[in-house]
Amino acid sequence: MANAASGMAVDDECKLKFLELKAKRTYRFIIYKIDEKKKMVVVEKVGEPVLNYDDFAASLPANECRYAIFDYDFVTEENCQKSKIFFIAWSPDTSRVRSKMIYASSKDRFKRELDGIQVELQATDPSEVGLDVIRGRAN
Repeated sequence: MANAASGMAVDDECKLKFLELKAKRTYRFIIYKIDEKKKMVVVEKVGEPVLNYDDFAASLPANECRYAIFDYDFVTEENCQKSKIFFIAWSPDTSRVRSKMIYASSKDRFKRELDGIQVELQATDPSEVGLDVIRGRAN
């Protein structure tokens, strides 16, 4: 597949949903997937603001790669309410090699489309994207 080296196209909805999360806090998280037939990154699922980290983690498929955005709210030691926008490249060990290669080669181009990502995580199993990891990287 020649297109994999240059990255996939990005559906406009991907950018629109990200801007809504960033500016209006319309969503807690966004899960993106690569549609191999269309050769583009598309929105698979959005999580409402009332949802939490557990809902987000449950939305990541056990055997398939995804990109995800998670808006993490926390309180600093100075008692200030803050939030950080995480970009997560989810590539479980059990996913297909071809899928891992496509997601890896398309990641940088896709990330450039989403202006405002504050923290990036690469995860191959749930422990690498646990709430403790998110909490640790937020500070």
